[in-house]
Amino acid sequence: MDLLKQTTFQRIDEASEELEELSKDIWRNPELNFMEHYAHEKLTNFLESKGFDVTKKFVLETGFKAEVGIAKIGPNIAVICEYDALPEIGHACGHNLIAEAGVAAGLGIKAALEKMEKPFGRITVLGTPAEEGGGGKIDMINNGVFDDIDVAMMVHPSSKTSSHVSLTAIDRVNIKYIGKAAHAAVYPWNGVNALDAAVLCYQTVSCLRQQMKPTWRVHGIIKNGGIKSNIIPELTELEYSYRAPNKQELDQLKDKMISCFDSAATGTGCQVTYDFSSKPYMNMVSNNRMADAFRSNAESLGVKFDAKEDEIGGSSDMGNVSQIVPSIHPIYNIDTIYGNHTKDFTTAAGDPKSQLHTLNQAKAMALTCLDIFTNENLLKDIKEEFAVFKQNSQ
Repeated sequence: MDLLKQTTFQRIDEASEELEELSKDIWRNPELNFMEHYAHEKLTNFLESKGFDVTKKFVLETGFKAEVGIAKIGPNIAVICEYDALPEIGHACGHNLIAEAGVAAGLGIKAALEKMEKPFGRITVLGTPAEEGGGGKIDMINNGVFDDIDVAMMVHPSSKTSSHVSLTAIDRVNIKYIGKAAHAAVYPWNGVNALDAAVLCYQTVSCLRQQMKPTWRVHGIIKNGGIKSNIIPELTELEYSYRAPNKQELDQLKDKMISCFDSAATGTGCQVTYDFSSKPYMNMVSNNRMADAFRSNAESLGVKFDAKEDEIGGSSDMGNVSQIVPSIHPIYNIDTIYGNHTKDFTTAAGDPKSQLHTLNQAKAMALTCLDIFTNENLLKDIKEEFAVFKQNSQ
């Protein structure tokens, strides 16, 4: 096992400059969800050059899979890459580093597999587009991509370091209020003010927060407030995201939100429509046995974890993956105090200081994969824990 570890580390270290340039290239060319054509080409060409069996445009136009090994002999482990960016602020969630870590882990595992006297399984580096609201992993789930995957893992840059991560379930909704236009000075009584409905809706949802559970979150914007100040607005639009620890509580919160939407329409005489997303994100179910193995491996590399684990965090379509396959989604500090989805985090994601942390996370994933390949009891424990979760969630 020591030889396999050394081989893994050596391969990742040898490619460290190439991996950094790959990450920086994606960081310099941010692309929105489902439009990651540049990143798709860079990543797939790189993996092809390293001897992976690559399928480009896999399920989605900017999805891919890169495989090595023999799945029928052992487990098929998916190491997941994300590479989409955010509007205006670029890689403020550090998905360029997620892609780098996934590719680096794949390189290390591939080298170890080639050193083994007998094959132990398959590694699949999976490129999943559109995490930032597009639900690319959900599309892949619906197309059977994870049907032959035994376990899945990825790491995510952050301002904290944690191995056992809880991500909330999330859904999004667009609300439209339809009123009647009128001259705001001459005949205001002939109008039905859709902006009043939007404002009332916003205020009602804000009042709802007083009775929300501490683990619930609601945040929204008014996207369209009217055309001109001297015209009674006849159409306004809002957009909300709402989160809860699981699907059951998310549905409870949804019902309360609908009451807010409807009451604002009733109070102003407007009509209302609301369109919920077709791809809600489920909560992340971190497989504790696998997360423990990952943490042990990361600590052996000198990674220091925050004292408080299992905090409620953001949301990801990785949560949907974790509902069907044993999964982990550790987060790691990239030498920044700034949170994700900020311009400061964008800067940190492109800073050379992030590289040591990212490659250590890649090595920890690679070591965890090796543990799963070579320790039948570990894989058995992981699957038994997942089976208990599935039974309890029915």
